[in-house]
Amino acid sequence: MNRTHQTSCRTNLEGSDESLLIRYRDTGKIDAFEELVHRYERPLFSYLSRFLRSETLAEEVFQATFFRVHAKSQQFSLGKRFRPWLYSIATHLAIDALRKEKRHSAVSLNAEYGCADAELTNLVELLRAQTPTPPDCLEQIEREAWTHRAVDKLPDGLRVVILLIYFQGLKYREAAEALALPLGTVKSRVHAALLRLNEVWWEDHPHG
Repeated sequence: MNRTHQTSCRTNLEGSDESLLIRYRDTGKIDAFEELVHRYERPLFSYLSRFLRSETLAEEVFQATFFRVHAKSQQFSLGKRFRPWLYSIATHLAIDALRKEKRHSAVSLNAEYGCADAELTNLVELLRAQTPTPPDCLEQIEREAWTHRAVDKLPDGLRVVILLIYFQGLKYREAAEALALPLGTVKSRVHAALLRLNEVWWEDHPHG
């Protein structure tokens, strides 16, 4: 299923993600659940596609994620944040799917990565660049394509924090909550990932 080309006649509901889930939990109103699926359909599917490197597997995990949201909705309490909770469910289901596919690299989510100081501003800005580029900006397009390829080659423990923070826009504390990791661990992983990407960039572009 190509989610980027789907259209719908549905009417958007107002309210926070949390209020919609609680409405669904308490009343069983399916329109509240459908609104949550609609809000996260593209970003979550994009995240899963990048993490799993397979749209078919991403579709399976996407469906499983919202089935799990439905099943666990009674456990969701007021004051909890929906987005990191959703990405936590999706990430763990994705890891399980990779293990079943025998493609998981067995990187522990609790492993620490070392830190070092480096000039990473340009790389960070490149990761954060989400605006469309004109067709004639070939250099920028090539740099973004390189970034996507390089991120895909990172070890799972590093790749997932980059995908959540720079591609999905989660804050550090939200990513930490989604991965059930200390905030300091998430920060050190981001820094380690950026250092590794910076090294690879200079290996691939020795003349700048």
